[in-house]
Amino acid sequence: MRYKEFTIEGRNAVLEAYRSGKPMDKLFVLDGCKDGPVQTIVREARKHDTVIQYVAKERLDQLSETGKHQGVIAFAAAYEYAQVEDMLEAARQKGEPPFLFLLDGIEDPHNLGAIIRTANLAGAHGVIIPKHRAAGLTATVARTSAGALNYTPVAKVTNLTNTMEDLKKQGLWFVCADMGGETMYRLDLKGPIGLVIGNEGSGVSRLVRESCDMIASIPMYGDIDSLNASVAAGVLAYEIVRQRMS
Repeated sequence: MRYKEFTIEGRNAVLEAYRSGKPMDKLFVLDGCKDGPVQTIVREARKHDTVIQYVAKERLDQLSETGKHQGVIAFAAAYEYAQVEDMLEAARQKGEPPFLFLLDGIEDPHNLGAIIRTANLAGAHGVIIPKHRAAGLTATVARTSAGALNYTPVAKVTNLTNTMEDLKKQGLWFVCADMGGETMYRLDLKGPIGLVIGNEGSGVSRLVRESCDMIASIPMYGDIDSLNASVAAGVLAYEIVRQRMS
């Protein structure tokens, strides 16, 4: 189901949005506020696993579009999030080994949208993103994906490494992009696989990297030492496609 990205302001409006089932990416709450209705909203946010940020009134005033935020502003997602199991079921129905993208802290919505577009064109069954320190499914992501969000499910998880361990039990292997790895052409990337792409600046985090079965490097011969995250995702994804077709 598709949702228009928007901010929801005011205690009653935010609470009703939660109770109606609208997916929320983030809740901003006035720091130090002990007001009963606001605490009720915070409890609802925790039930729905929403990222909560406590901020100063000045920050809420900056975010507010109406000037009547009453100490709370929620950011609703542009699209509903899927479940990881939905992706595995889609692979089973197609008779294909699962192919998933896992994004470790991609913060630029343009990069996220471009990666979702690549995932769709490469035949991936879904994209998994972490709840914290990562872009959500905003309208910018939807636009940049060029329609791919209508076809490629995206799941949001609390802990990426735990999710990887669960998926390993279902037969998936994981490869991440890192300059210190084996050249990607020398790796066996067939079968059930998860492609892990790291943050635009710091790359794949240590714990996620340690959870990967393979580390792939992309040959580079220029004067700079790294690719844009979405470009790296495309290069590695199509090496996986090439091997799956052979």
